[in-house]
Amino acid sequence: MIAVISVLFIAMFFITASRVATIALVGTGMSTDAANFQARSALMGVGYTTSEAEDAINHPVRRKIILWLMTFGNAGIITGISSLVLGFIDAEVSETALRATTLALGLVILVLLTRWRWLERPLARFTRFALARWTSLDTRDLANMLRFGHDFGIVEIYAHSGDWMVDRPLADLHLPNEGILILGVHRRGGEFIGAPRGRTIIHDGDTVVAYGQVHHLDEIDDRMAGRSGDQAHMLGVKEQAELLKELEALDEDA
Repeated sequence: MIAVISVLFIAMFFITASRVATIALVGTGMSTDAANFQARSALMGVGYTTSEAEDAINHPVRRKIILWLMTFGNAGIITGISSLVLGFIDAEVSETALRATTLALGLVILVLLTRWRWLERPLARFTRFALARWTSLDTRDLANMLRFGHDFGIVEIYAHSGDWMVDRPLADLHLPNEGILILGVHRRGGEFIGAPRGRTIIHDGDTVVAYGQVHHLDEIDDRMAGRSGDQAHMLGVKEQAELLKELEALDEDA
């Protein structure tokens, strides 16, 4: 049974390493989908030849990330196979069934944990903090690097089921009243809608490109549907009105 638990720890390591590497690659300017594919491919030692792979190899930081993934991936695969063999060799039928069930159940739980929203966002924040704290890599997204005065910038917001803005027309959200402009929407299927109109509806799995105060955009990214989301919207409208008053006062003083 110890060998089976070792396999589960290795699987958890693979999932965590893939997540951390994806965030790190996004920090170099790669899209999330491309970074996720490159991280998993390098970690599993899968050969591929694409223009994205060439961009990754030609970039010094991306090359270093992928090199570490390949190193850890090869070591993890060898260790995992060894533990798996040791876990089932010379085992009785009843023990084999129990260990196989434990392994399958553990893998299912690990996969579910990586898909749970309440765990995904805190893990992403902690990963970015850890990379920024203990490495020299700037982990901000490329879009998030387009910052302007008063903490304004362009940020990608990933829409999930249950979000305040999901399955509602943009016109009903009144985001301009919060100082938020929607510049574009990447559909989950690959379509891009530039300068969307009021009747455009954001769906689960879409990526929204928005402009506004960065901390406010982060709050909208976490805003849930329902009464709490509507109250947060009203607070955002109030905050924007106060900001406009401050800017008007600065203009008058100038």
